[in-house]
Amino acid sequence: MKSSYELTEHAKKRIEERSTPLEWVERTLFAPQRVEPDKKDPQLLHGLASIPEFGNRVLRVVYKPTENSIKVITVHFDRSMRGQL
Repeated sequence: MKSSYELTEHAKKRIEERSTPLEWVERTLFAPQRVEPDKKDPQLLHGLASIPEFGNRVLRVVYKPTENSIKVITVHFDRSMRGQL
């Protein structure tokens, strides 16, 4: 069973603005190809996954894991990661 997650208002806005399917966000969150620590906040992680349906662009999902849930902070395609996964 997947862990539960919640989207911050910021994440909801970014997903809506960019018409990013939630399925892509969930795929990146629960089956990332790479996970990186946040450079400024040690409580945050960055999940990264290549999205074949979108030209293999890399989706970055910034989130904060907690004991019972995952809080998604923001979501965006990371141009600097193109071709690196």
